[in-house]
Amino acid sequence: MKRIALVTGASRGIGAAVARRLAADGIDVAIQYSVASAAAAAVARECREFGVRTIELQADLRNKESVGQLLQQIQESEWTPNIVVHCAGITHYGLLEDMDDQLWDDMMNVNLKGAYYLTQWFGPSMRWQRWGRFVHLSSIWGAVGASGEVAYAASKGGLNAFTKSVAKEMASSGVTVNAIAAGAIATDMLEALEPSDLEQLNAEIPLGRLGQADEVAQLVRFLISDNASYITGQIIGLNGGWHM
Repeated sequence: MKRIALVTGASRGIGAAVARRLAADGIDVAIQYSVASAAAAAVARECREFGVRTIELQADLRNKESVGQLLQQIQESEWTPNIVVHCAGITHYGLLEDMDDQLWDDMMNVNLKGAYYLTQWFGPSMRWQRWGRFVHLSSIWGAVGASGEVAYAASKGGLNAFTKSVAKEMASSGVTVNAIAAGAIATDMLEALEPSDLEQLNAEIPLGRLGQADEVAQLVRFLISDNASYITGQIIGLNGGWHM
């Protein structure tokens, strides 16, 4: 069976690392991005160096109509992904009392509702093939909560419950659904931190450093492989021992 992956948020950070890793394994990659078209094109070029096909897909995951257009683009291009890796995500630092409804809704729509749309639209073809993989990028905050990131933590906690529930629905069809609860990964999401804060963060992590995007990509690589065919409904921590 030809394996085709859709990676959301693939223009940068973890999503880009995942796209490159899968391409290196010979998997065709559909690269979803929101606004960074040039960055997405650069990732696509890197992927094609491995001899695979790529397609770049613009979609605003906060908007159902935009996600529907993404689906239409995939159908018109005759790309039917049997691997979906949902890396797209947004966060916000600040007190809950200072947050407005739009910002809350945006985070829920991208981080959680995006997973709902992707599963609802691509799950049926995976069921029909009796093989498929969903991997969602969650967060350590979805399990333990986070002061100053209440909406983000809530969206990731919801994503964890969503992952477990969909895994139960799809297991009989040979489709696995898992999430990676990432800790502190060296991406632009941490760029707002002061050097002193980063130093303190490293000190709190037993392994003494931030994780790398490619380490997340390597875990994705395993979860979509046949070696992980008996793993589903799991929220797998990747945090250097920060929380156990």
